[in-house]
Amino acid sequence: MIRFIDIYKSYDNGTKALKGVSMRIDDGEFVFLVGPSGSGKSTIIKLITAEIAPNEGRLMVNGYNLNTIRPRQVPYMRRTLGVIFQDFRLIEKKTIYENLVFAMRAVGASPREIKKRIQYVLELVGLDNKADRRPDEISGGEQQRVAIARALVNNPSMIIADEPTGNLDPQRSLEIMMLLEKINELGTTVLVVTHEKELVNRFDKRVIAIENGRIISDGMGGYYDNEIF
Repeated sequence: MIRFIDIYKSYDNGTKALKGVSMRIDDGEFVFLVGPSGSGKSTIIKLITAEIAPNEGRLMVNGYNLNTIRPRQVPYMRRTLGVIFQDFRLIEKKTIYENLVFAMRAVGASPREIKKRIQYVLELVGLDNKADRRPDEISGGEQQRVAIARALVNNPSMIIADEPTGNLDPQRSLEIMMLLEKINELGTTVLVVTHEKELVNRFDKRVIAIENGRIISDGMGGYYDNEIF
């Protein structure tokens, strides 16, 4: 569960990124976070992943109080999260399988766990027949599927997808969003940060809209309309 309670965040350059944000994302939800550039979306992600800390307010992430969390606890908190980026961030010299092995070894998984889990997630994202390919040998849509598999491989309770379709054509974008929906149906909480109005409006999900550091709407089956900004 994610809980923001009256969160304020300002940066050293004077930018007031968040101005009293309160929201709750429960386990098992699928949520879109939308808003124009500079609205505060990236700050919200950085707060959830403990890359930065709030100036004011209370913040809870998957059972961890980020106001009082100790530095040695942060890696354990981050293991509850899987993050997907727009630019994939795969290791180019490693195969798809090796990219996933690297992610699992980083948290101390056993060889048996690695083999079993990687086979499962590759089948889930539809790439079990391309495990020995390198990132430059597959398409952009397939690279994003690898990034999703990597985010899932350590079995997080929540996936955060930061503009996951920004580098993809409309058909690949729809496929990625449908895959994230499937992952959510299997029990993983999903938060998608996106500018893709057409995609958001195609899925009947909760939409949180933020502008100028404040949440301006939050509703199930929400509709993303540029005019609200």
